[in-house]
Amino acid sequence: MLVSKLPNVGTTIFTRMSQLALETGAINLSQGFPDFDGPQALREAVARHVMEGRNQYSPMTGLPSLRQQVAAKIARSYGVQRDADSEITITPGATEAIFCAVQALIHPGDEAIVLDPCYDSYEPSVELAGGRCVHVPLALPDFAVDWQRLADAITPRTRLIFLNSPHNPSGALLTRTDLDKLAELIRGHDIHVISDEVYEHLIYDGQRHASVLAHEELYQRAFVVSSFGKTYHVTGWKTGYVVAPPALTAELRKIHQYVNFCGVTPLQFALADFMAAHPEHVEELPAFYQAKRDLFCDLLAGSRFTFSRAPGTYFQLADYSAIRPDLDDVAMAEWLTREHGVAAIPVSVFYQSAPKEMRLVRFCFAKREETLRQAAEKLSAV
Repeated sequence: MLVSKLPNVGTTIFTRMSQLALETGAINLSQGFPDFDGPQALREAVARHVMEGRNQYSPMTGLPSLRQQVAAKIARSYGVQRDADSEITITPGATEAIFCAVQALIHPGDEAIVLDPCYDSYEPSVELAGGRCVHVPLALPDFAVDWQRLADAITPRTRLIFLNSPHNPSGALLTRTDLDKLAELIRGHDIHVISDEVYEHLIYDGQRHASVLAHEELYQRAFVVSSFGKTYHVTGWKTGYVVAPPALTAELRKIHQYVNFCGVTPLQFALADFMAAHPEHVEELPAFYQAKRDLFCDLLAGSRFTFSRAPGTYFQLADYSAIRPDLDDVAMAEWLTREHGVAAIPVSVFYQSAPKEMRLVRFCFAKREETLRQAAEKLSAV
């Protein structure tokens, strides 16, 4: 009889809500993907490279040209040099990068600290490595790090702390001061960091991303993960990358070569071409998505939902306490989908133990203007 290694894991809420939206014909603002295509030049580059025969295995570490473009983007964005050969690895998606980093770090009996609410892949990755997650809730209402609670959670078994900024699901941002506090907290301890920065270029209102890539002390013990899918509107390409010091990169690559070995070759060629030709793309992203956030929030301003505009990501949280306080957020998300034609994600699923009074759902605003207007009209009628 098979004994499950992940007995508490079922179908993710993202799959369930997208399926429910499909079944009911609801507007899907649940799962985090755009309903518009990536840049035409990028898509044309894929077709060109496929037809030119670049369809065999790429190097395990990723195409040299793409790794060099990532290094150039890091230099432009954060003013630091990271070596394309020894510090940058292209992976089939950010989730695979996170998984391989965890496997490289965690041994049976080790502990990893996650800050709730957190992305759902962190804990299964740790459990499959034989470790356990210690959940430390972020402080409400701003989803800020509670530094005393984090300090209290560190034990002699702690080997890893997960960061996520811009934060999914809240959109909250870590500051340089936060990174300094973390560095001070773990100084002298054998603790590493996985910094999930897949929304690094989706930051609004003139703020700037505080990346672990630009914090030299933290970087020396970190894996920093990002996503081409989020940055270039092509989530279905499942292509990401991880940046880490040479010794850590070498350990990650040992795992990576036996998980996926390499990413999809023509996609890597296309991304390298587009990044070289259009470095301005990442600089234009904040304004592009802030316009969508502001449109969606402006349209919801007259509704019974309450919210503060997300400072990052392409997700907007909304409090429904004035609408159906009798429903928990899972029931509310299902009710909105079935009865009002808009699918959302309940925030409690990102927690080990969510606050009982929490009445928050998450909407994805990475959608066409028409989609956002139709969804907001339905939500304003609730």
